[in-house]
Amino acid sequence: MGHNRTRQGDTGAVAGGPYGQETPDATISDRSWAPDVRAAVFCALALFGLVLLIDWANATLNLVRLCLWAPLSGLLYLVLHPVRVTAGPGWLAVRGLGRRRHVCTCLLTAVRYSEGVAARLVLSDSLGNRVELDPQILIDNPLLLHRLDTGARFALDAGLLRTGHTELRRLVERADNTVARGVFEASDLH
Repeated sequence: MGHNRTRQGDTGAVAGGPYGQETPDATISDRSWAPDVRAAVFCALALFGLVLLIDWANATLNLVRLCLWAPLSGLLYLVLHPVRVTAGPGWLAVRGLGRRRHVCTCLLTAVRYSEGVAARLVLSDSLGNRVELDPQILIDNPLLLHRLDTGARFALDAGLLRTGHTELRRLVERADNTVARGVFEASDLH
């Protein structure tokens, strides 16, 4: 009586249903989240250390200035703290500091892609849930994008996804091109 267990990093999908017969631990996370958190901590600590060093060198370091620099460094960390994107069978979640939002990908009704200074992908489902994320996270994590695409195709086939399926298709093609380019460069076929 062997049970199918997934190794960390596997998608957990086996043949069957819109998502396959997936195990409960089939959650996929953004691979760059932990390094991004470390970078945010490093930047905040570097700022704190640098301003303390400058104050000390100028003989202006005192308790008031120390109490000013600590919250400023903390604020920098809060600004730089990345959101964590996770996906499982039929859902995608975005967790920031203090809040978590999710959508049911098989119930998507709209996908909006807005370009600008910071590109954003906005997903809405029929339950009234809405998430907003940087599309580059999905391009950098093909397994997350695959989960989203699988659910969006199911929603499109069910007639729920009314707007945005072409934008999502373009995002998938862009990710595929990025992955293919990376494979060619790694194998010196470019």
